[in-house]
Amino acid sequence: MSAIDPGLQAHLDGGTTTLCRCWRVTRKDGVRHGFTDHDMDLGFDGTTFRANTGLTAEALAQTTGLSVDNSEAMGALSDAAITEADIVAGRYDGAAVEAWLVNWQAPEQRSLRFRGSLGEIESGGGAFRAELRGLAEALNRPRNRVYQALCDAAFGDAACGIDTSDPAYRVEAVVAAVIGPEAFDLSGLGPYPPGWFERGRCDVLDGAAAGLTARIKGDLRAVGGAARITLWEALRAPLSVGDRVRLIAGCDKRLSTCRDRFGNVANFRGFPHVPGDDWIIAVPKSGGRHDGGRRT
Repeated sequence: MSAIDPGLQAHLDGGTTTLCRCWRVTRKDGVRHGFTDHDMDLGFDGTTFRANTGLTAEALAQTTGLSVDNSEAMGALSDAAITEADIVAGRYDGAAVEAWLVNWQAPEQRSLRFRGSLGEIESGGGAFRAELRGLAEALNRPRNRVYQALCDAAFGDAACGIDTSDPAYRVEAVVAAVIGPEAFDLSGLGPYPPGWFERGRCDVLDGAAAGLTARIKGDLRAVGGAARITLWEALRAPLSVGDRVRLIAGCDKRLSTCRDRFGNVANFRGFPHVPGDDWIIAVPKSGGRHDGGRRT
């Protein structure tokens, strides 16, 4: 919550006020929507805040400590703003939210009252209900490392160090055939080895599913460089023949893969020599290996 603008404070001190609330929702793909409970559109900070959207927000619970601020927003679904198809497709998952208290006669007199993100969203009956989560929500996420044999870095992040913008690790291709909601064939994939994109990421660049992302389960190759890509979970919008997608290489997080496929063992973030579970329950016996190592 920001400090109150001096002009807005003077307006509040005057006794008679002309106040409204404005909300801005910014999706992860950069699309922005502005809403206001005033009866006319307002504009500031490069955004038009549209009236007559039916958007309302319940009382916002805010604290001075590290507990999570929370509230809910409710509004009407509209083809010109938030649509049910976009909600189902996940385009608003984790979208950034800002809320202001504004003097509608002088929009430069305003105070930012909330900044956070959208949580769970429900839609139906021509309306939606969205949970608002404050910035302290990020403190609820686990941050400690896990002692395990597999690497705990995400492929391409700062800990991993691999540059996924390198053409060796990404490619754009065209959907040649749609096999089902979780599988499609690509043409023009290029000279990548079979399985190169397994456990990687698929970004849809155009078409009805543009902006959506899915994790890749399988990468099978056929004669001529064609590839059949299967996803762990279906995209929440349909793919069509001719749509462009971007594939990012994947990693199974094993030491041998990091060393032999990517030459990145210096950044490996696992503990491959941690004793296996059998070491805990080991008992004396006449044969076999008893060195506490992992059984592979």
